Amino acid sequence: MPTPGSIVRCRERDWVLLPSTDDDRLLLRPLTGRSDEVVAISRQLSEVLRYDLPTEAVSDAHFPLPTLDDIQDAQATMLLWQAARMALRDGATPLRSPGRISIRPRLYQFVPLLMALRLQPVRLLIADDVGVGKTIEALLIARELWDRGEIRRLAVLCPPYLCEQWQHELQQKFQLDAVVLRPGTITQLERQTPRGRDIYQHFPVQVISIDWLKLDRNRYRFLQFCPDLVIVDEAHSAVPAAETGRQLRYELVREIAAERNRHLILLTATPHSGAPATFRSLIGLLDPEFADWDVSNLNEKQRLRLARHFVQRTRADIEHGWADGLPCFPQRVLRDESYLLTPTYHEFFNDVYNFCTELVSSGTTLRESQRRVRYWAALSLLRCVMSSPAAAVAALRNRAARLHADDDAAVDDAFWQGLVFESDETETDDEPPTAVLEQAETLFNEREQRRLSLFAARAEQIARQGQDAKLTGVIALTRRLLNDGYAPIIWCRYVATAEYVAQALRKQLPAVHITLVTGRMGEEERRRVIADVPNDQKRVLVATDCISEGINLHERYNAAIHYDLPWNPNRLEQREGRIDRYGQIAPKVVTIRYYGLNNEVDGVVIDVLLRKAREIRRALGTHVPVPSESVVEALTQALFLRRGTHAQQLTLELEAPATQELHRRWEEAMTRERITRTRFAQHALKLADVQPILETTDRVLGDPAEVCSFVLTAAKRLGIAIRQHPRQADVLLVEAASTTPDVIRSVIADRPQPWPISFVSPTPAGAEYVGRNHRLVSTLSSYLFEVALVRTGRISSAPAPVARLGVIRTNTVARLTVLILLRARYLVNLPARQHPLLAEEALISGFVFEAGNERRWLTEAEARHLLTTAQPDANLSADEKRELAEMVLAEFGEAHQDHPLWATLHHQTQQRADDLRRSYRDLRQAIQEYVQGLQVKPIFPPDLLGILILQPMPRRPG
Repeated sequence: MPTPGSIVRCRERDWVLLPSTDDDRLLLRPLTGRSDEVVAISRQLSEVLRYDLPTEAVSDAHFPLPTLDDIQDAQATMLLWQAARMALRDGATPLRSPGRISIRPRLYQFVPLLMALRLQPVRLLIADDVGVGKTIEALLIARELWDRGEIRRLAVLCPPYLCEQWQHELQQKFQLDAVVLRPGTITQLERQTPRGRDIYQHFPVQVISIDWLKLDRNRYRFLQFCPDLVIVDEAHSAVPAAETGRQLRYELVREIAAERNRHLILLTATPHSGAPATFRSLIGLLDPEFADWDVSNLNEKQRLRLARHFVQRTRADIEHGWADGLPCFPQRVLRDESYLLTPTYHEFFNDVYNFCTELVSSGTTLRESQRRVRYWAALSLLRCVMSSPAAAVAALRNRAARLHADDDAAVDDAFWQGLVFESDETETDDEPPTAVLEQAETLFNEREQRRLSLFAARAEQIARQGQDAKLTGVIALTRRLLNDGYAPIIWCRYVATAEYVAQALRKQLPAVHITLVTGRMGEEERRRVIADVPNDQKRVLVATDCISEGINLHERYNAAIHYDLPWNPNRLEQREGRIDRYGQIAPKVVTIRYYGLNNEVDGVVIDVLLRKAREIRRALGTHVPVPSESVVEALTQALFLRRGTHAQQLTLELEAPATQELHRRWEEAMTRERITRTRFAQHALKLADVQPILETTDRVLGDPAEVCSFVLTAAKRLGIAIRQHPRQADVLLVEAASTTPDVIRSVIADRPQPWPISFVSPTPAGAEYVGRNHRLVSTLSSYLFEVALVRTGRISSAPAPVARLGVIRTNTVARLTVLILLRARYLVNLPARQHPLLAEEALISGFVFEAGNERRWLTEAEARHLLTTAQPDANLSADEKRELAEMVLAEFGEAHQDHPLWATLHHQTQQRADDLRRSYRDLRQAIQEYVQGLQVKPIFPPDLLGILILQPMPRRPG
């Protein structure tokens, strides 16, 4: 029986026999096909058919040599070699994943992968800054483990609003077909599950809502069939807390982590969340022993051990230590813009503010639960009034059924924080907090209730008469940003405000595409609306915090206006992180805090919260979460309990005890964060360790410039029109012609016409990134490879686009030179793996005919240079080409190791196998681990893809 890696014949077609983990199955890949076209055949059945139906059995075969009918020019031969490289998926490189991903990761994003490769099992906490690309870092690890055969099933657990985002990343960038498991999809997926198999067992790649999975009826089934690798996003929300939901999430992840051999990756931008206990619980999921350590007082042995499982980098860390010639992130330009309330609105604001102050002060004699209801009501009313007249009306006019304030159980601070203050622990609710006012109203006297009704009427009048300077100011600000070339997002707290702002913008800016997204839309509708935004016209997005997490907006927008200042600085960071992140192509993003100069509420929020957050970010280089449980008391004291007598002035009560306590706790959190980042900085891995690994990968698989060259060359020879975009330097426009082969035309026809593409990552807005795994590239490479090997000779009346034999006369060489294009295969035996992996690469060899018919073999660099630079400088007749080709083909004879020419090629492939083994070893040495038992065995003979013969120009006499 043939060995894995060799060429076999079955069903009158040639195949490559792949390694299989099942001894009873033969895995066959078409000789001209890709690894996703593999078929399986029973080994026993093949043996039976050997005698009865020999054409159906698997038998030895060999790669066909070129023939004299294959002769074309140098470009046709060069294009064949390019196609062979682009078709590679299991590249002969120490990292196997780059051959199967559709993006171009940055060097710093490979660091968690290199850390993971020295862990068995992988237990890793990735806590890089917001917008750095933790999703890419985690999925690089998943893809590498998958391609090494170390995992066969994986699950991503995330908040429900992130499910589609993860599914898209898995499918579009990492070629892993994922299903989403949550209430709306389960019924359909269960219909697709074969009888007798569980849904968690059947689908190999799953994205699951963690809040759905934490329920007992779902958790037990999942744990029974839990996959090899589990990725937990927003992992800080899966640690013990008083809230029932968080406790259930923690129990779920703790049970997943209890299986010691399971791979586990935790992702969060806020691993501490301001509390040491939270961090201990989080790292305890990686190893139970970590939960008992005093993280602020680790000995060196403990620090080194934990550092192997923990990566945390700010943007400054990455830009200073991992710069690879290109900027990693945009520059964030922070600006403040202000407005003055109109006299009518200012008077209205002061009356509401005085009313809220009275509510708070008059509640001091009530029970604790009743007093807190009045606090929440005062804060709620102020937020709505300062958001917009529309939000004030919605809160005051649309109050729902009464709640029972006398019931202490109804007063749930976590619930109220979600409605009034943007709590990190509850889902975003962008509706006006009518429930808060309704509960408080049971404690209001008749006079107070009449005043609320009057406030609603006054708010309606302000909106109707256009007495809102905040709105007119933001329209002017938006117009300036648009004129400066920005596409802004206007962030609002409430649905009513967002609708109010969007309506005004549509009226005042009719030529601008205004998009509105609020929590009243379903998740799919939000994504669809944003995806439909045109990239080729001026645009504005008006949105609430329903999309401040989970939907990346950087492809279409590059500015943010905080129309309503968030009362949680964490929310401000999340908003700005939608545009200021990896993949943003704009060199600068603008973020604007928009506030009222004669509005005491905005002044307090800025000085108590937002200014402190900015100071901490400037000092530390990253965001530190605010201790949210202290915020409400600090705001209440600053706004109400210690308010000065002159409400119209910004009398900021920064000395209030609650404010001092908040800032003290926040600074403690910053100190802990600084200590942790200093102690766990990734000094073990450096740019010089990672860069050679990526250079090796590019040499085998091709970098983006080589992908571009292949597509442009193939397009020219296949009748595909590609032209430069008139306004975007890195964008090309693609259109198929009538002469384009059908299989390639079908790829282009599925896209907009003309189709904007780019070979640059991050990709310009509106264009589709075309990397080596893009469908266009894979279709071109497989089509051209097929054309060359089936020797069609001609397509219609035009010359074949590729050829296995090229003969040219050129000034590039002084003696007759032969370039040999090869595809080599290797069996890679990694430690602790029972079955080998297959690795492939396209090689260039060659020799020069010296005096006396001696051959001088070229180095790989010399051969590659000649292949990519040699151009015809004079014509050769068909007879001359045929004569030269016949002479060179005779040199090869039969492919066996005793033949002089093949013996040299065998020696060269053995050297490449040794180089590959050293690359694996060097990779492990870079992460301080040596691979024992690693073997790389070449499969002989390599495939002879093609030959390019370079005939020197005749010497001129004299």
